[in-house]
Amino acid sequence: MSETLQAPSPRAPVRRSQAERRDESERRLLEATARVVAEQGVSAATFEAIGRSAGYSRGLATQKFGSKDGLIEALIADLQERQAEMLALHHIDDLAGIEAVLAYVDLYLRHLGDEQATRAYFMLLAGAVADASALRAAFARTHESIKARLAELVVRGQAEGGVRREIDPQSAALMVGSLLLGLSVQWLVDPHIDLDAIRRTSLETLRLAFAPGGQAERLP
Repeated sequence: MSETLQAPSPRAPVRRSQAERRDESERRLLEATARVVAEQGVSAATFEAIGRSAGYSRGLATQKFGSKDGLIEALIADLQERQAEMLALHHIDDLAGIEAVLAYVDLYLRHLGDEQATRAYFMLLAGAVADASALRAAFARTHESIKARLAELVVRGQAEGGVRREIDPQSAALMVGSLLLGLSVQWLVDPHIDLDAIRRTSLETLRLAFAPGGQAERLP
């Protein structure tokens, strides 16, 4: 007795939840914001331009973020979360204090030129400072969080004996953060600077500055 083979019925498309659709739209809008700012400048980042770049309407960006400042604050928070994920991926907090500080700087400078989002961040920061915008507070909170993390690593390094005890952890953390901020702005001004040479020099200088014996280790 023969059997009739039937083609399997097509699988019904998987329906995504409202939360999943919301997350995707927010991600695309944040990516579009970074793209528009990095490629066209801060003034070009209107809701209309961002929505068009993301493939959505202007109204969706307004609905989700309320204002341009709200959108930029969301982008800042997103970049901060992504940085924390990258640090966790490289197990920075598992290192000795001084090595963790140097690894943080090393990782930051190795990836400084990789993403449009990083370029957009510093362009938006420069714009907020130039315009005396209320957004300066959002950037200040992010920088304070970074400073606190670096200060903790310096304190740990002092307890372990790898960092000179006379160094003030808060000042040291601010100095490291300011070094990275200054290099980031310089990279915006001149994207062709030799970041690898600057990375090596920065690491050697910081190791020498923090080391109890004042001896810098040559880096590859």
